[in-house]
Amino acid sequence: MIAVTMMKCACESCLCVVSIADAIEKNDQYYCCQACADGHVNENEKGGGHQGCCCG
Repeated sequence: MIAVTMMKCACESCLCVVSIADAIEKNDQYYCCQACADGHVNENEKGGGHQGCCCG
């Protein structure tokens, strides 16, 4: 069996691939930053600022 250690951020508009160990888990899904995990409810909230992140 192969263990998954990386996966795409669950945010539909995000292109990030995140380590499961470092991801924010919410509702059995993995996100690259809190802004993505919260569904971008606060437009001024900045994400991780990493390449591919939809929330800069």
